[in-house]
Amino acid sequence: MRIRIDHSTRYAYARPARFIVQMLRLTPKSCESQQVRDWRIETDVDARLRRSEDAFGNIVHSLYTERPTDALTIRVTGEVSTVETGGVVKGQAERLSPIVYLRDTPMTKADAGIVDFARSIPEGATLGRMHQLMGALKDTVAFEVGSTSASHTAAEAFAQKRGVCQDHSQIFISAARLLGVPARYVSGHLSRQDGRHDQDAAHAWAEAWVENLGWVGFDPANGICPTEHYVRVAVGLDARGATPIRGTSYGGGQEQLTVALNVRPVQQSQQQLQSSGWPR
Repeated sequence: MRIRIDHSTRYAYARPARFIVQMLRLTPKSCESQQVRDWRIETDVDARLRRSEDAFGNIVHSLYTERPTDALTIRVTGEVSTVETGGVVKGQAERLSPIVYLRDTPMTKADAGIVDFARSIPEGATLGRMHQLMGALKDTVAFEVGSTSASHTAAEAFAQKRGVCQDHSQIFISAARLLGVPARYVSGHLSRQDGRHDQDAAHAWAEAWVENLGWVGFDPANGICPTEHYVRVAVGLDARGATPIRGTSYGGGQEQLTVALNVRPVQQSQQQLQSSGWPR
């Protein structure tokens, strides 16, 4: 399928910021499961955008403003063609050994609760254990918007038994690593099938390393492996390593953030335009 993504992030400052530095992990890569057909990043102020790749192989744009700025909008638009691969990541060049993804971070460090939870997963082949882990996690930790913040750790979210996709993903990663399975965080987009194209935030899930298969995606928030409705953008050891936008401003005082995101199938968008008689 073809998926259209329109993503806008606006920062407004109480007074002009002297300069702003941002690291943008907003651009997906092509592989067997997805082909990037068109992708653009734009800003509404004078700024430099320098493209590079980080240690994990993510496309990164470094943004630097050129003059005092009281507001900054970063717009991302693009289309990606996707195919069903059963959650298996194919054709993606990997810079690092899977062993790297056994390393804990402060965001994914397990406490006694997660240790007990991981130990409850029955022995067996890695792929089957990861499916059981995903199912058990979905049953144990409720999805509840607003129950956590971006700074919540896996242990904190697990202790309160509720969270959002970031929390589900980091708990999965924490438990998988305890079981000796390399696991990583994935940020991206999900084209929902319930007709809701306007979304509050990007999506997140996890990937686990399975011998003879490679990296396999698991979305414990929804209890499924990623399908053709998913677009992978960036990976990392945890949410901080794959966050779409991270940076700082100098001066500016209090900051107000507004995000608008629309993810939809291209075919449906075209049908709506035709039914409305556009273009004329």
